[in-house]
Amino acid sequence: MKTLKNEKGFALVFVLVLAAIVLAMTMGMLFMASQGSSISGHQKRYRTAGEASRGGMEAMFQMISDRGIQTTPFTNQVIGPGLVTKLAFPTTTWVGMDNTMTINPSDNTSFDMRVDLGVYRVYTKIADTVDGNSGSDEGLEKFGTGSGSGEVTVVSVPYLYTIEVLAQTVNNPTDRSRLSVLYQY
Repeated sequence: MKTLKNEKGFALVFVLVLAAIVLAMTMGMLFMASQGSSISGHQKRYRTAGEASRGGMEAMFQMISDRGIQTTPFTNQVIGPGLVTKLAFPTTTWVGMDNTMTINPSDNTSFDMRVDLGVYRVYTKIADTVDGNSGSDEGLEKFGTGSGSGEVTVVSVPYLYTIEVLAQTVNNPTDRSRLSVLYQY
């Protein structure tokens, strides 16, 4: 009974338990801080890749408005041979052209345009075209076919393009962003 009531060494055990608890709390806080920095870095890289995707999307919009003729020189721009056909004709008339939603950067036939924007390489592809009446000749639009009160106004029905965009860094392809866009022209 005398040994059980002896309090020698109790302070040492108590201090060791408290030190272990404080060490665990400190390690947890350091882990949370490092994870916060890591997540912040991932978000920054994704947002930058997202902005590059938007830039590539704007380059494709420019190409659509120019009907496939390159008027704006971009860095390292590559235009696929089927782009003009995809711009002018509906998907049902495409023969032998890729209309899947996937872009494989190592396969030149899986994208319609490639452009470098800073450290990002942006691939764009028209996956689907729905025909409209607002093609390259809009001569009758807003003028009608007759004169006077019986004038007929032509209503523009635009082309609809489904565009896929992939932006990734040249050195680290895991830093990337993908967009799917429905564009009316």
